[in-house]
Amino acid sequence: MRLNQNTMLLGKKVVLVPYTSEHVPRYHEWMKSEELQRLTASEPLTLEQEYAMQRSWREDADKCTFVVLDAEKWQAQPGATEESCMVGDVNLFLTDLEDPTLGEIEVMIAAWDRRVGVGASLLAPLSSLRGVTTLGLTKFEAKIGQGNEPSIRMFQKLHFEQVAASSVFQEVTLRLTVSESEHRWLLEQTSHVEEKPYRDGSAEPC
Repeated sequence: MRLNQNTMLLGKKVVLVPYTSEHVPRYHEWMKSEELQRLTASEPLTLEQEYAMQRSWREDADKCTFVVLDAEKWQAQPGATEESCMVGDVNLFLTDLEDPTLGEIEVMIAAWDRRVGVGASLLAPLSSLRGVTTLGLTKFEAKIGQGNEPSIRMFQKLHFEQVAASSVFQEVTLRLTVSESEHRWLLEQTSHVEEKPYRDGSAEPC
């Protein structure tokens, strides 16, 4: 999404940067994992296909994608490349043409201990700063495999509630409706997050 191509979100545990061509090789290596393919319901792609997907996502008006960096590693190592600090990605999809206030969130943590605190620390700024403040969303959904208990707990920690289950697709749908009180809570969770300008590969640790 062009809307976030020049935006970086700097938090205590994670840094969210736009998904660029620099990140594709590492992402491609992750997605060779059968476990990640299963958890994300993804098919393996060639490296050329991954580059094409990255370009498509960047231009697409209904996908907001950030790569997740380990903030401690990124800040502790001057000159460290973003690729070497990558731990996952987080996506916000605007897929319901009849309801422009609804966004679907996906999270993948590939190279880190998949702790609830880490997931919440990257979901909150995306929901609050990008979703509510910038895109005007008031509802968020996540579709998660029924056996992916860590991911389900992570979303529940952010007040998502289960609203549907599919035996056919073996997944559950969780939803967060952002009331005034929920919005205040999200803003409290993201009070430490800094929004900074970003250029491809040129973000520098503070």
